[in-house]
Amino acid sequence: MIDSNSILLFVADVAKSASFYGQLLGKDPVELSPTLAMFILPSGLALGLWGKAGVEPTPTAMGGGCDVGFKVATADRVDTLHAEWQAKGATILLPPTDLDFGRTFVAADPDGHRLRVYTVSED
Repeated sequence: MIDSNSILLFVADVAKSASFYGQLLGKDPVELSPTLAMFILPSGLALGLWGKAGVEPTPTAMGGGCDVGFKVATADRVDTLHAEWQAKGATILLPPTDLDFGRTFVAADPDGHRLRVYTVSED
């Protein structure tokens, strides 16, 4: 079996994206170079921001085609993070909303990658 240990997002400007994610996540990247920034999330998953100009093979698509999910424990935490991320300059694509699975909001990073914060309803 192969375990997933990282997600790599292709970005136009590594420094700009690293600053954006550093603000949202409240932490500095564990690695930062002109072509790559790497964050380690509390789950242990690595979130990499890779400058698209140096990727081989060249990416054929950019952000917006899927969601990077951030599961939180409660609906109140969804609302709190929404307010925090909005105050930090995240573009909000969907404000806090109750859907069939639970409460969620969706933000976008500078490259249009969709970031979904959500909680799963118990009922």
